Amino acid sequence: MELQDFLCDLQAEVKAQTFAEDAFFEKVTQHMEDIGMTSDPQPCRVSCRIGRHKLRLDGYALSEEMDRLDLFASLYEGVEELVSVSDTDTKAVVEQCVRFLSLCAEGRLAQELDETHDARSLAETVRSIYNDLEQIRVFVLTDKVAKSKSFQTREIGGKAVRLEVMDIQRLHRHWSEGKPRDELVVDFNEISGGPIPCVFVPGGTEDCDYALTAIPGEALRLLYEKFGPRLLEANVRSFLSVRPKGVNAGIQGTLRSAPGRFMAYNNGIVIVADEMRLADAGAGVTGVSWLKGLQIVNGGQTTASIYFTKRKHTQTDLSKVRVPAKIIVMKRDDDPASEEALISDISRYANTQNAVRQSDLSANKPFHIEVERLSLRVYCPDGVGRWFYERAAGSYNTMLAREGNTDARLRVLKETIPLSRRITKTDLAKYLVAWDRRPDIVSLGSQKNFDKFMESLAGSDGSEPPLPTAGDYKAMIAKAKIFRETAKYSRGAFKAGQANIAAYTVSVLADRLGGRIDLERVWNTQSLSSELMAQIQVWAGEVNDILVRSANGRLISEWAKKPECRELVMGSTFSAPSAGIPELA
Repeated sequence: MELQDFLCDLQAEVKAQTFAEDAFFEKVTQHMEDIGMTSDPQPCRVSCRIGRHKLRLDGYALSEEMDRLDLFASLYEGVEELVSVSDTDTKAVVEQCVRFLSLCAEGRLAQELDETHDARSLAETVRSIYNDLEQIRVFVLTDKVAKSKSFQTREIGGKAVRLEVMDIQRLHRHWSEGKPRDELVVDFNEISGGPIPCVFVPGGTEDCDYALTAIPGEALRLLYEKFGPRLLEANVRSFLSVRPKGVNAGIQGTLRSAPGRFMAYNNGIVIVADEMRLADAGAGVTGVSWLKGLQIVNGGQTTASIYFTKRKHTQTDLSKVRVPAKIIVMKRDDDPASEEALISDISRYANTQNAVRQSDLSANKPFHIEVERLSLRVYCPDGVGRWFYERAAGSYNTMLAREGNTDARLRVLKETIPLSRRITKTDLAKYLVAWDRRPDIVSLGSQKNFDKFMESLAGSDGSEPPLPTAGDYKAMIAKAKIFRETAKYSRGAFKAGQANIAAYTVSVLADRLGGRIDLERVWNTQSLSSELMAQIQVWAGEVNDILVRSANGRLISEWAKKPECRELVMGSTFSAPSAGIPELA
């Protein structure tokens, strides 16, 4: 799909929502979470002046360990044609977001904001954790084309703050190619002074080529500094904690006391990459000079520990550290699903020290394969349209490219299977877990919720769940419609915690009326009645009141993750449902 077509499709989808700018923010940040760039993004609007400073914020993301903070500012204008945004305009938004961060770090912002302001609790939280933050980034999200995708790192309150731009071009590259790893490029000539000696093993007609090498510790540190957890979690697994205990304590101890023996003590790392360039490393020895699309599928603890040990103990000498590495170069560019399956298998078999759960590698589980098959053969009641289950990243665009071989055919495909009917596997998990009355799990974020969802599907003995039927699939889509309409309303009705309010409202609906709601009717109409929407809006308002009151000054997004929050909300008294809701059997 060309960039212009991608822009038009994206604008059509977000403009169909009540508040297009909010929908754009959610679409982009959800994508960033899905590919491992951020974790659990939350909308939070700030546009005000404090003294002579103008502040701007549209959302944030805090890691579970409260050691990584991302701030988002949206530069959305709803353009239908490819338009450039100047670095001057982008930097202006960056500065407004940086000022927000700076005032939070100084403890001044919370004092300036009224207690009822949506950002008051965020400002207090950032101030309280600022000294412990290990990574801070500011992202500008725009539907235009940015000349610069990043700016010089700034220092705020003694912390390095990275500044990046997620523009329509960068977003298109991720979505169309299905490979966010493409941006992870390393040139060893730059970070190590030259190619790294290796033993190259060509794979011939097999799926992969290979290289065995030893990567300098400083090179790994620089890679983690530049890319962060994206090195470890883009497609395969959740980021492993780097807190100093267990295996990490041993790694850190070796780095500080015996760096020259690191290679002797450490089992090494496994890297997958999409492309590799070889060059002369000197004395006729072959070396790895360049990698594109790299991802560390085994050795996350080692990589992160090297970075954080050096950061916390600056005297650590990484010049003596070498890390054994196996590099696997993929050869399946034309088949994203097969490539994802191969990466999953590599990760599963490579990880022996820290087990990777099956839920992290489940795109090729029978459940997801069957849902994909059902999406291909179950048509909407009009007999023409279908929903699309994107089991593998990028498969929707692959389908358009493969089957839309003429302009007319492509137009028909977009009409019968529009982007608005695309459901990813993390989307489906969110809809079903919320309907299962576990909004606290949904509030943990897409990846953690997905893991819990897969755990709930497996039997106590680890057996596979029964495959879904066509009826099950239709019910899933009905639940998806209910969740999406609830989320659409929440975006426009509430200033903070919209995603949490939506998840809790759907859970309340399923708890109070789930057994009576005719999901087949929702499927047949592909919509919700005005009476059901009115009921959802009433209960969403009541959920919001309960969450705000019970959060007691805390971030709603954090409070909503607690089982105690779920118990309190689900145990609360709600107004009686209205009579005459057509969906009620």
